[in-house]
Amino acid sequence: MKLNILLAACLLFTQVAFAELTIEITKGSDSALPIAIVPFSNKGSSAVPFDVARIVANDLQRSGDFDTLPTSRMLSLPESQSQVHYRDWRMLGQSYVLVGNVKYSDYKQKYEVSYELIDVYSQKRLAGEIVSAGAKGLRKLAHYISDKVYESVTGVRGAFSTKIAYVTLKQLTKNKQEYRLQVSDADGQGSYTLFKSHEPILEPAWSNDGQHLAYSSFHTGRPAIYIQHIKTAHKRKVTSFKGLNSSPMWSPDDSSLVMTLSKDGNAEIYRFDLSSNKLDRLTKHYGIDTEASWSPDGKEVVFTSDRSGQPQAYRMRLSDRIPERLTFEGRYNARPRFSRDGESIYFVHRSARKGDSGFHIAAIDMKSGDQQVLTSTSLDESPSLAPNGRMIMYSTLRDNRSVLAVVSVDGGAKYFLPSSHGDVREPAWSPFL
Repeated sequence: MKLNILLAACLLFTQVAFAELTIEITKGSDSALPIAIVPFSNKGSSAVPFDVARIVANDLQRSGDFDTLPTSRMLSLPESQSQVHYRDWRMLGQSYVLVGNVKYSDYKQKYEVSYELIDVYSQKRLAGEIVSAGAKGLRKLAHYISDKVYESVTGVRGAFSTKIAYVTLKQLTKNKQEYRLQVSDADGQGSYTLFKSHEPILEPAWSNDGQHLAYSSFHTGRPAIYIQHIKTAHKRKVTSFKGLNSSPMWSPDDSSLVMTLSKDGNAEIYRFDLSSNKLDRLTKHYGIDTEASWSPDGKEVVFTSDRSGQPQAYRMRLSDRIPERLTFEGRYNARPRFSRDGESIYFVHRSARKGDSGFHIAAIDMKSGDQQVLTSTSLDESPSLAPNGRMIMYSTLRDNRSVLAVVSVDGGAKYFLPSSHGDVREPAWSPFL
């Protein structure tokens, strides 16, 4: 049954070209902090291949925590703190200003970028340094600056220098497809193919050291779980039992995977030790148990089970292995994922209200039981949390195509990462790199 469901989901893909994803912001947060990202001046004689300040502005705007001032509204374009007229920026309602410049060093054969983040009201410099990179590294350097600005203001580590993985598909002929496991920067740029197959690829999951992806694939004709190194592309087959081999997720110390196997006749949750290759069966029930993930401390797992008659989210401590039902609202609650503090879970939710047939991303506080629906799109699935815990990436249906979307954990900010040529699904947000 589960195998058929997975195969049916894969066939929902339509044609896609393997272009980079684009950002389309649809909603900002009402509590976003006003910040001016002043265009960085070019102190050299040659053109700069990337607009560093624009990349930083785009990063901060899509986080939902900042509202960037359009350049057209700026009264001046300072490049250092000494040139900042605080009265002008206060008049424009700005709390922070980022200024800087770029210069190509013939000696280092690199671009040197100087930046300063200034608090307009205290008139103090919060952050600043001179950093350098080659032409190909300028985008990465811009994300680094975004991370520094974000953390300096919010106290939370920025996640702009991270990566995402996702699955795409191209319809080659009427009966032949090509699936690709893609990796890109968190903003959808710099994408490349890690693995491709004519058979489905599902459920990529990052190791916590950011070096590997685990995923399930049908490329040999039967489902199996693989681990692939990001840089070398070296691949290891982990399991290929008869029946389901799906939903791999790494333990916090990367020593084992939790997964779904049906080798004994029913879909159950197992733990696979990567050093000894030993399996440990965690659930024993006639219902379907699947889509498990670990708590941040590695002492618990949450998973989906239909043991109550409909798919619901459950929690289980590894010490006693007694499942505890977490979700009671709605007729469908699946693919649970822990928050970074371990106090909440995010999951796919379907309401029990008459006429509401959509699937949405929701959150529940496990102590109070309070539940909040975060999205309003129609067919949301596969939630993946940013490593700083502030945003959730998921797949959704938009204009009859699957696209990636991101929502803040309070539901206040939203943006899409569509491909201009087709469907994209199964997102996985990397850890800090």
